Amino acid sequence: MEFSNLRVYQPDGTFKTGGLSISGDRIASAEVSADAVDMGGLYAVPGLVDLHFHGCMGRDFCDGTHEAISTLAKYQAQIGVAAICPATMTYPEDKLTQIAEAAATYQAESNDAALVGINMEGPFISEAKKGAQNGAYLHAPDAAMFRRVQEKAGGLFKLCDLAPELPGSMETIDELAGEVRISIAHTTADYDTACEAFKHGARQVTHLYNAMPPFSHRAPGVIGAAFDNDNVAVELIADGVHVHPSVVRATFRLFENRVILISDSMMATGLDDGEYSLGGQAVTVRGNLATLHDGTIAGSATNLMDCVRSAVKMGVPLGQAIRSASTNPARAIGVEHDYGSLEPGKLANVLLLDEGLNIHTILLRGRMLG
Repeated sequence: MEFSNLRVYQPDGTFKTGGLSISGDRIASAEVSADAVDMGGLYAVPGLVDLHFHGCMGRDFCDGTHEAISTLAKYQAQIGVAAICPATMTYPEDKLTQIAEAAATYQAESNDAALVGINMEGPFISEAKKGAQNGAYLHAPDAAMFRRVQEKAGGLFKLCDLAPELPGSMETIDELAGEVRISIAHTTADYDTACEAFKHGARQVTHLYNAMPPFSHRAPGVIGAAFDNDNVAVELIADGVHVHPSVVRATFRLFENRVILISDSMMATGLDDGEYSLGGQAVTVRGNLATLHDGTIAGSATNLMDCVRSAVKMGVPLGQAIRSASTNPARAIGVEHDYGSLEPGKLANVLLLDEGLNIHTILLRGRMLG
């Protein structure tokens, strides 16, 4: 399969006019023959990687069933996400174990986005900044507990979130930083505490700005600490609800190649307005706003491809938005050997987009999705 006359995404976020040759499930080359199909200047970008979302189409990853994972994986593939790393909520260990076991034994079908990891968003988080997480199941940071659940998951946990101000956090980071990527989340930490966590080995910040103290001129907090540590990536929800467009633009200027776009989507994504749930708590969805009944924002109702479109409308260059939704998350969770760019040898997960960023064609592992 060969395509010519494409604007092909490069790993540095630029585009280069050229072609793509696909062999089996892999990208073979940028060189194509005279028989290649002329695609009329469409953008060719890699399939996206969502490393932080909870659900869609009425199902939640925490349902802990193969059917739920399959629903998530099929929907994500159809909107341009090739690899998923869904997030757990704050639950007790037995529930997290059930979720882990379901993921470990899940077998993807041909039209499914690949399940490449799990994101443990709870329970090692702050009561004061728990957001839509269930406070009844909060737990002190505990490396032994993480390892027990990780064993049941067959090593699928690629991210472990925690609030670094909690007792035992630094010791937990010391223990786990070589085994899983630690992300600061749902936290009241100040600048010094966050810097200490990064010194111990934390390398990411969960949904920057949300569920943490604000960035101010005398108290820069987690946000300022992340800016000052060049080896730290920051997640960003560009759905038009969680973060103001001006702040989205500023974040891409401040953090440049360290932004990871996430959807943080919950089960209402892809469905109509109504009443849903997240982490066992009731959620009302109106448009792209999802809230608990007390008004707390409860994840998003926007998928990652729509977050890319939204970021571009806010003024983020397309290449930078794609890099943040594909290349950067793939590197963060260690799957860049197969995902995140259109380099020869990588899986042939390709989105062909028109000028309006509408999807013209989706190739998933070399197969065209209908």
